[in-house]
Amino acid sequence: TGLWGLVNNAGFNDTIADAELSPLGKFRTCMEVNFFGSLELTKGLLPLLRSAGGRIVTVSSPAGDLPFPCLAAYGASKAALSLLMDTFRSELQPWGVKVSLVLPGYYKTGTTCDPAFWNLQKQRLVASLPRELLQAYGEDYVEEINRQFIQFMKVAVEDLSAVVNSITDGLLAANPAVRYYPGQGLGLMYFIHRYLPYFVRDLFLKGFFINPKLPRALRQEHHNDAKK
Repeated sequence: TGLWGLVNNAGFNDTIADAELSPLGKFRTCMEVNFFGSLELTKGLLPLLRSAGGRIVTVSSPAGDLPFPCLAAYGASKAALSLLMDTFRSELQPWGVKVSLVLPGYYKTGTTCDPAFWNLQKQRLVASLPRELLQAYGEDYVEEINRQFIQFMKVAVEDLSAVVNSITDGLLAANPAVRYYPGQGLGLMYFIHRYLPYFVRDLFLKGFFINPKLPRALRQEHHNDAKK
């Protein structure tokens, strides 16, 4: 009779840094796991899903909709994933296959809330940066980003039931939602993103998540200007 449900849940990110500071390989790795992994699995199982008129539920991220500071590699892969699944949703309607996206808030899973893991990733990033780029931003710039992210970990939710309930509804409801937003504060976040000016959204995301300090080169310029 085919396959009733597919849940794409795999997600990867191990870099918290500006896009310029994030190695190109990190972008490729995020795309490989977060985008191509789900694409390959979904395409491989579509004949069975079409046969059953089944469901596809994919866990994406608000980082694919909003420009969270220091999440460029992860966010870009999730943006591609969300658009892909929205395309599948439209194309598979004639087959009776329903496609839903789950965009959770910040939950505690795996190494996502392990300070030791992120400190190690920060050290590896600093060691890999070209000398000129590291001088322009400053090692303390990267340190501060990491410090703020570890502080942000404290808001991570341990109870995953809201996410599980969203996935379950996407699989079993007669008319599942196109998008689910499990997690507190997402309504306000999306309201600001959709209806308020960009600078308000950017200020909100920096206040909520990470607000990087001024890069070293710009601090030196500011100091020189003040001297003059």
